[in-house]
Amino acid sequence: MQDSMEAGVAVVERDNQGSCAILRLNRPEVLNALNAEVLHALGEALDAVAKDEAVRALIVTGAGPKAFCAGADIKEFLAQSPIAMKERSELGQSTFAKLGRLRIPSIAAMNGFAFGGGFELALACTFRVALATAKMGLPEVKLGLLPGFGGTQRLPRLIGEARALELIMSGRFIDAAEADKFGLINRVVSDDVVAAAVAFAGEFTGFSLSSQSLARAAVERGASVALDEGLRIEAELFGLVASTDDAAEGCAAFVEKRAAVFKDR
Repeated sequence: MQDSMEAGVAVVERDNQGSCAILRLNRPEVLNALNAEVLHALGEALDAVAKDEAVRALIVTGAGPKAFCAGADIKEFLAQSPIAMKERSELGQSTFAKLGRLRIPSIAAMNGFAFGGGFELALACTFRVALATAKMGLPEVKLGLLPGFGGTQRLPRLIGEARALELIMSGRFIDAAEADKFGLINRVVSDDVVAAAVAFAGEFTGFSLSSQSLARAAVERGASVALDEGLRIEAELFGLVASTDDAAEGCAAFVEKRAAVFKDR
């Protein structure tokens, strides 16, 4: 890895090829728990990644051998007013929403426990790669709370309402194998989850970011509307992507039987 772009609780590095940014939560002594400082630092790191035109994918992971992210720092919840708790929820939601607004795809490299807000962080990523030993879940019900960083909205969209409600209302943890069965995980690996995530990113980083970002938009915008409206969105975005230089290059390369050279325009 190259030297980190910034030090602290959210560290951004590059893989050896330079095409992936690796954002590492850096509080291993508390299992990378999310306090207000971490959320602000995470947001700033995501802003920096968004401005880096050389990056083709983002890997999000945790420091240390035990945890991706063990969730919110519960000590900060003590004696908080309902208004303060609502603001904390909004801070987590707005920070994680930056992942969806990135032009590049993001991959959660789940190197260990991913509980509560940590699981919600993984759910906010485009894809998830997990160690076989990783465990994940939303245990907020055990504290008399509910998920507040997007879990009640993203989990049902990924695995369906019935399974999502089961996990949310029981607070139980699942392992990577069960998460894979639910369709939550894209790859389950036995070691070096970050390297596996970088390799997974390599399956699509060579293609046009223009077509990829518009494809993601078509799926995301269509997920909450009727089929006819979704098809209208798809046609609109298909017409838009067809106007790009990359579409012209890709079609020409196919006809000329050569490799396309995309420039993300």
